[in-house]
Amino acid sequence: MTFLRLLKKSPFSARVGLGMILLNIFAAVFAPYIAPHAETEIVGDVWMTSGEDHVLGTDHLGRDMFTRLIYGARNTITIAMLITLISFTVGIILGFLAAVLGGWADQVFSRVVDIMMAFPTLIFALMVLSVLGTSVPVLIVVIALLDSTRVYRISRALAMDIEVMEFVEAARLRGEGIWWIITQEILPNAMPPLIAEFGLRFCFVFLFISALSFLGLGIQPPTADWGGMVRENSGAITFGILTPLWPAAAIAFLTIGVNLMADWFLQRSGRIRQEQE
Repeated sequence: MTFLRLLKKSPFSARVGLGMILLNIFAAVFAPYIAPHAETEIVGDVWMTSGEDHVLGTDHLGRDMFTRLIYGARNTITIAMLITLISFTVGIILGFLAAVLGGWADQVFSRVVDIMMAFPTLIFALMVLSVLGTSVPVLIVVIALLDSTRVYRISRALAMDIEVMEFVEAARLRGEGIWWIITQEILPNAMPPLIAEFGLRFCFVFLFISALSFLGLGIQPPTADWGGMVRENSGAITFGILTPLWPAAAIAFLTIGVNLMADWFLQRSGRIRQEQE
């Protein structure tokens, strides 16, 4: 069954969520063509209100807010997606290996993950970024490793449920290798909940980057980033100017869209499991 057929049978909330996601992706991909100005160009006075020349006004330096929002979508979404892909790749591989190999491999992987998860994520990230710096590569690696611990736990639990099933035992009796069992038997059966979890983890990473940027340790200026834009323009609230609410609304908009799609995947994976049982 193709994705389009699934989408036709999906609830209205899932279609709304997909539309919200596609709108953000469109803005991120075509940012140079949609934005009326350059990302760092100063086009007016500080905190100008919405008007014909500036749809959403200007920021604390006089840059066009609509332009900054569009480029912020490109920067924030791209980095969050890259981090989520890396964390899922590392977490799924290690989680599946721990479940299939068992023994010392499971103990070593699980204890390392336990140690990393013992520290509050935000405090651990702040500590590491304060020492290593706040460049984009360091930001990606640090958050990806921290997030991979959560993916590892979920992947290991799913793999442990699947690897005791009869079709996996049959594959072992045929002499199939570990990699074949993981890729051909365990992964396809674990995909529905993992896809749903991917959406949820993307939201977490996306919000985490915004939080770090708000604290000054995320994506650094003059690069546009929604969390950083909230921090930079937070003083406008004192004067009754709504400028910082635009990037905050953009963060909420994308988060809601991804969550609507993730909820649909979770419901669908639950129905599939009940039908199989």
